[in-house]
Amino acid sequence: MIIQLFPLWALLLSVLAYFQPLMFIDLKGYILPLLMTIMLAMGLTLSPKDFKKVGKNTKAVGVGVLLQFLVMPITALLIATLFGFDSELTVGMLLVGSVAGGTSSNVMCYLAKGDTALSISMTAISTLLGVVLTPLLVSWMIGTSVDVPVSSMLLSLVKIVLVPVAIGVLLNTVAHGFTRKLEPLLPYVSMFAIVLIIAIVVALSAGKIASVGLLVAAAVVIHNAIGLTLGYWVTAMLGFDKKVCRTIAFEVGLQNSGLASALAIKFFTPAAALPGSIFSVWHNISGSLLASYWSKKPVKE
Repeated sequence: MIIQLFPLWALLLSVLAYFQPLMFIDLKGYILPLLMTIMLAMGLTLSPKDFKKVGKNTKAVGVGVLLQFLVMPITALLIATLFGFDSELTVGMLLVGSVAGGTSSNVMCYLAKGDTALSISMTAISTLLGVVLTPLLVSWMIGTSVDVPVSSMLLSLVKIVLVPVAIGVLLNTVAHGFTRKLEPLLPYVSMFAIVLIIAIVVALSAGKIASVGLLVAAAVVIHNAIGLTLGYWVTAMLGFDKKVCRTIAFEVGLQNSGLASALAIKFFTPAAALPGSIFSVWHNISGSLLASYWSKKPVKE
């Protein structure tokens, strides 16, 4: 029940951070360690077998990766342009569109009776690819108007994402008995970390929220809806079964927005982290609603 109410906790703490920003502003330095904790928790649930499973469904993975790292960033840029966002918010939208799938996609996929093994594999693969692709995509799409520190972002992503995930996978491989005992606690650790990250970002960008919060929220909702819709219907039109379609819908639509917010704070401005913060709350709401709907419509084997 605590995990299912994640959007509520995120919303409540965000409201507190908005009205009492001084409670959270000084925690800015904890954003990256919190994100590394989330990545470590993800790694602790993975094993080399998860990466090997990718080879069993390369076509589905390929389609998912193309949608993830091509359609989503382009869509983010188009929406930002349509809404007339300034450079800060445009960078924030691009970061959300260019990061890998979020770990919550695995939970939603499981609840929606999708292909959970494929979901975990795709999240792992997109996370590794995102280490290189995220800074390159942001630089390619907006680098002419905003200075994007590609090499610094790449190095940070290696430290923030690659190293913690690798450590987690290694620990899960050599000490699986121990990590299996930890597994029930990991969702709570991840939830606490992402909720706190959201609150810190809200506190840091409270002034910007007052003027553009609703507009950014609308942009985020549209972006998320496009990701979920394209993830499902593109794969359906290509002839994949419904379990795979549901899986890719979540992988494409549910972004690692916590990472987007952290990168925005580190390399750009607190305002650039606003789209990622709002996305973190919203995609869990939309994902939960869609998972609940699909869970009542079992896929025929």
